[in-house]
Amino acid sequence: MNNILKKSAVLTVLVFSFFSCKDLTELNVNPNGVQPELVNPNLVLPTVLSETGKAVVNLGFQDIAGVVQHTQKDAWFSSHNDYDWGGDQSWTPYYDLLRNNDLLYQRAVAMNLEYHQGVALVMKSMIFGLITDIWGDAPYTNGLKGEQGGADFITPKYDDQQTIYTGILSDLDKAATLLSKPKASYSSIVENTDFYYNGDPAKWQKLANSLKLRYLMRISAKQPDVAKAGIEKIMANPTQYPIIDDASADATMAYAGNNSGDSWPSNTVYDVSGSNYRRLKMCTTLVKPMQATNDPRLAVWAKKVEIPLAVDATLPAGTDKIVNGIRYLSPDKVGTTAIDTDPNYVGLPPSVSQLPSGYNFNPTPGQTSYNPHVSYLNEIYMQAKGTLLKARLMSAAEVHFILAEAAQKGWAAGDAKTHYEAAIKASLTAWGLTSSYNTFIAQKGVAYDGTLAQLIGQKWIASWTNATEAWFDYRRTGLPVLTPGPAAKRKALPLRFYYMRDELNLNKTNSGAAIEKLETTANSQSDGKNSAWSKGWLVQGTGKPW
Repeated sequence: MNNILKKSAVLTVLVFSFFSCKDLTELNVNPNGVQPELVNPNLVLPTVLSETGKAVVNLGFQDIAGVVQHTQKDAWFSSHNDYDWGGDQSWTPYYDLLRNNDLLYQRAVAMNLEYHQGVALVMKSMIFGLITDIWGDAPYTNGLKGEQGGADFITPKYDDQQTIYTGILSDLDKAATLLSKPKASYSSIVENTDFYYNGDPAKWQKLANSLKLRYLMRISAKQPDVAKAGIEKIMANPTQYPIIDDASADATMAYAGNNSGDSWPSNTVYDVSGSNYRRLKMCTTLVKPMQATNDPRLAVWAKKVEIPLAVDATLPAGTDKIVNGIRYLSPDKVGTTAIDTDPNYVGLPPSVSQLPSGYNFNPTPGQTSYNPHVSYLNEIYMQAKGTLLKARLMSAAEVHFILAEAAQKGWAAGDAKTHYEAAIKASLTAWGLTSSYNTFIAQKGVAYDGTLAQLIGQKWIASWTNATEAWFDYRRTGLPVLTPGPAAKRKALPLRFYYMRDELNLNKTNSGAAIEKLETTANSQSDGKNSAWSKGWLVQGTGKPW
């Protein structure tokens, strides 16, 4: 015991001697980390880009793909198929991203790094765009100032959607200017920290201008004059305002595939049970129109059905047998039950029942989600990474569809048919199918007919894995016409996420004021105003989508 006390006394003397020689500010440096006020922007950039990319996929390949009927799930399905969301749809991860991005921006300003400033403004616009698109009014002006203290910052007011979109458009203008110089004019670009464009400012400038097209079209029903003027300004001067006009400039992020956190979400490499992959099926709503036009993307996205069904009236009553890989049923075995006998691709209908795993006479319904009579996704979605397994944040296809719609409105945005066809070609190119373009564009239903329904319908298909954009287009246009299935929570598609319970409890005054501005509908009345079926500013008074 005495020896321990002696050693403790010596240690105490040494510690005090060390502290006496050090300034307190020096001692306050974390030896195992990087001080925020000293961090190099290149250390923050990868986190912002990778986490944003994953967030886009987690929305557009998961529950929102269920909303717009790209996919359905046949086990643990109620959130995906039936919109059974509740009140825990948190925006906290998005604001965490924004705080990291704000640190990136502030450090870039302090170090006079214009490339990093421009990139940070683009990412700020994209993330705040997601927040207001999904929830509606949200903390914006004071949303990232919590460290300053005071009620205005700790419990910030909610800015209205119009203010947020105006701010986004302004920030994208600033970003495009900051990113307008040749690459050699910038300093401290570390290419491998940029998971989207490998440090290419010209492509980031294209993304800034293309995002501006997205948000101008987003507000077009509420502020048509602003949208028209903004789109026409960009299109009038392509040298000053370059855009993503071919698939080589798409804003995408490949998955690293090193662990479960940086791999494609349905992979079976790290999810050894394979549950995430098996549960997710193509939706009938998407499969049928793709089959009708011989869409080559269907074979890239889905597998052919393992065991097709066939109903044969010549078979004896009670027949149910597999012959040469086909399951044959006599009519009495089927009765009045809906059945899909397509020999190639079979989708799962939207919200088909309280037991979607039983669809199409699955012999083993249940949570195991094995159904040989419904198409699985293509095997590529079992992999952790791959050339096609990318977060797709903005594409040439989307840009050309936006411009085709603008041209259909009579705005000076070019020729609608030319943009429509360029959009189709860009989408096929992104999925490795450029050689299929000439045949596909000549198909009945694909060849341009000048209607908004066709344009938005093809844009809806092209938004595969980024279904949030299809959701926002549906909300704005009511297209494509989508009908909930019989087991859905409401008889209409949802329009927004619920404000989360923490906000309702901890920022009650400001969240309450935002909720009061929502417009109730026939589908939202049982929830009150804070409903997924209430209308925010963006669709109020438009008569859309229902």
